Amino acid sequence: MAEQLNSLEDLNAVAGVEAAPEVVETPAEPQRDDLGRSYATGKRKDAVARVWIKPGSGKVNVNGKEMNVYFARPVLQMILRQPFDVAGVADQFDVMATVKGGGLSGQAGAVKHGISKALQLYDPSLRGALKAAGFLTRDSRVVERKKYGKRKARRSFQFSKR
Repeated sequence: MAEQLNSLEDLNAVAGVEAAPEVVETPAEPQRDDLGRSYATGKRKDAVARVWIKPGSGKVNVNGKEMNVYFARPVLQMILRQPFDVAGVADQFDVMATVKGGGLSGQAGAVKHGISKALQLYDPSLRGALKAAGFLTRDSRVVERKKYGKRKARRSFQFSKR
């Protein structure tokens, strides 16, 4: 009569397989430069943002201008504040960003992506919250190219029966 197997270890013992050594994950070390800043690159559509964060009072500087001057729409300012709110570190970091390409909406998304990556590099314990919110993943949606014989990417010319 066959003996009862209750766990994977029992099965491995019967099969004569040695148990795999346990993998212990070491927490990632913070990556900061000599000035105590963390750097990351964020991307969205055609916009690319270079972002530096350091401990401070919550000032956000984009291309040499204040956040509320460069991104005048409140929705875009909210997009920039999201990573800090999710990580629970609002008004604790100063941000200096340079962003090129795309429009304002894409640039705001690029800066948000860069802030999220830089926060994770500055304090690896924030990675879980930022990853769960989806801020560390680059949004890969881009404009579809125009096809020949079409008016836009998919829109056809108006059909005329007569």
